[in-house]
Amino acid sequence: MPAKIITGPNYRFSVITDYLIRIEWSNEGQFEEHFTYFAQNRNFTTPTTVEVYHNRQAHLIEIETVGFHLYYDGGEFSATTLWIDAKYGYEPYFSRWLFGQEPVGGNLFGTARTLDEADGEIDLEKGIISRHGYALIDDTTTNILFDNQELGPENCDQVDLYYFAYGRQYQLAVQDYFKLSGPSPILPRYALGNWWSRYYAYTQDEYQALFERFEQERLPFSVAVIDMDWHLTDIPANEGSGWTGYTWQPVLFPQHERLLNWLHQKGLKVTLNIHPAAGIRSFEAAYPQVAKRLGLDITGKEPAVFNIKDPQFRRSYFEDVHHPLENEGIDFWWIDWQQDRYFDTTDFDILKALNHYHYLDNQRRNNGSGLILSRYAGPGSHRYPLGFSGDTWISWASLKFQPYFTATASNIGYSWWSHDIGGHMIGEYDPELQTRWLQYGVFSPINRLHSSDNPFSGKEPWRYPIENRQVMGDFLRLRHQLIPYLDSENIKTHLWGTPLVQPIYYHYPDMETYYYYRDEYFFGSQLLVSAIVEPQDQQLQQAKATTWIPEGTWYDFFTHQKYIGEQQINLYRPITQYPVLVKQGGIVPMTSTVQQDLEQLPEVITIQIFGCYTNEYSLYEHQGTKIAKTTFQLTADGQLTISVDDPEQIVPVGRSYTLALLDCDKLKVNNQTAHGVIIEQQFKAPTLAEQSYQALQAMQIAYELKRQIYDFIRANANDPVKIINFINTKNNPALTDFFSSLVAQA
Repeated sequence: MPAKIITGPNYRFSVITDYLIRIEWSNEGQFEEHFTYFAQNRNFTTPTTVEVYHNRQAHLIEIETVGFHLYYDGGEFSATTLWIDAKYGYEPYFSRWLFGQEPVGGNLFGTARTLDEADGEIDLEKGIISRHGYALIDDTTTNILFDNQELGPENCDQVDLYYFAYGRQYQLAVQDYFKLSGPSPILPRYALGNWWSRYYAYTQDEYQALFERFEQERLPFSVAVIDMDWHLTDIPANEGSGWTGYTWQPVLFPQHERLLNWLHQKGLKVTLNIHPAAGIRSFEAAYPQVAKRLGLDITGKEPAVFNIKDPQFRRSYFEDVHHPLENEGIDFWWIDWQQDRYFDTTDFDILKALNHYHYLDNQRRNNGSGLILSRYAGPGSHRYPLGFSGDTWISWASLKFQPYFTATASNIGYSWWSHDIGGHMIGEYDPELQTRWLQYGVFSPINRLHSSDNPFSGKEPWRYPIENRQVMGDFLRLRHQLIPYLDSENIKTHLWGTPLVQPIYYHYPDMETYYYYRDEYFFGSQLLVSAIVEPQDQQLQQAKATTWIPEGTWYDFFTHQKYIGEQQINLYRPITQYPVLVKQGGIVPMTSTVQQDLEQLPEVITIQIFGCYTNEYSLYEHQGTKIAKTTFQLTADGQLTISVDDPEQIVPVGRSYTLALLDCDKLKVNNQTAHGVIIEQQFKAPTLAEQSYQALQAMQIAYELKRQIYDFIRANANDPVKIINFINTKNNPALTDFFSSLVAQA
């Protein structure tokens, strides 16, 4: 049903929800009815609490809902004629917005166009949620979108604003953002696996040998990225820069179709890097067809100047240049647009257009399942996944910023960032940094390993010491084992508007504490990650993540240690482990084996259950546009009910579930499916003495001190206060902090 609309000669107010209003001004009185790059749906369920007052207390119009109170005194919009009060008492002085003024503080930010050359933190654009209860999106200069999906000129309104007044209903705000701007598409399953990417001039034989070694070492990858050296780069000087190209480099890739076929046979998808700015020039293999279609002077080598705005150029760009390459085996494109400064973008955003047209073209050619890799182009960009965040420095500062940067992007609906995991350039050899960064990558939206062409900076695990190498391999395999969980959360992002990565304050918005834990985030509905972003303590040989554990009982995903919530704790972890927690009753679907071809749904799924406690988890799976749902309902008394909804019959006929249980010894299964169920494992957490022994073994402290501590813990395992008092006598703050964390377990 339509929004409630209040209109006058030059103004229009559209109350979309009780917490969201569109504000327009048009000098001509002609308001924008088309969709825009940002706004795709302005007709929600009719707001239920709207009151409109005319000529009350000298105000021409007042609009009041449970979320806001708008005052308009007539005439052109200004700070003295239009203002809105948010209906929340979060801040005594900052709940009022005056037209034309930036909201004062409180915004929890969104994301940024790029992290190119960033060494740590950068400034972020604003998001749609704020601790002060309201936020704005300015859609005034956004390109309109016609019904035929053509991007048009800028919005005709002189003012076109969206005022979000959701208070601290952060999750509702994001869900309504997706309703307004369109849902995030379902990613193809293969995008959720490991990606190999490097800016490096591989030969065809080198590239194949690389993936053969990955296979030998049981290192799974689902996407093979070939950076810009796939195409001709050494071109005639009169043709300009070799940065743009669409013709395979025959010296490096003499039989490129053979390589592409081989990669596909290994279950890999392939993407190529492109920089489109220079258009299509006479040395390109596609040039004759392009010139013929566009009526260019072939004899004079007239170039096809890049102009994505022109339908004729765009048709040739796709049909004559990209589609033939796709027919040879390219699955999607990495669009590396960086050249705005060389083009007139006054009323047309080229990056928006590239993302829009490339995604739609790929979607059409892949039965509705599209994908690109490109840069963020502002609100609405979530409809064109994935996001390439740019060329970061290799540093702990860069790693430290990425968890916050990724989680905060959800505040503008941008769920699918792909970072250069491990960093792109500069930096130095640091096995610990690379291992921790890869571990973070496994628990980030897209795990794309990347590096520059420096011969020493590659991310192959065998470049690192044996322990790091083994850990990297284990975590790469874990990423592929997590595909059932990742794909389920991927589908939920599309269906319900719940981003994969969520700041912890989404779930605890009224608790001041949660706003300060920037490295901590929910990874889907079941996992809580606290990223390790600083080097380990050399004495302890463990790194820490300062974590606020929310209310309730939580288990460590890896070690199965139990923690009681509502406390800050430093989670110390050796290089082999990473701080990932699951709330009691948590249900995490995985595969027990490592899949290479991720497009196929697995026949056997392991369901890890972390403690018997009331919970319901829906495992969504998809193939193309077909979706199945298997629901697991767990009760506190140990009853598990399994049911399936598979109208398109995409779940394998021989599907079975293996249940891996922790603190859930007497589980009873009510299996309402035709699938088999096996209870295979009962996990147990190691004892305090066992954990202490393992930790002490690696610590760089005196042997006698190790033995004293270990003997004391064994004798007093049930008295944590006594243990800490004993550790305090050693006058070693690092030891005290570590063992305080260890004995804080339930």
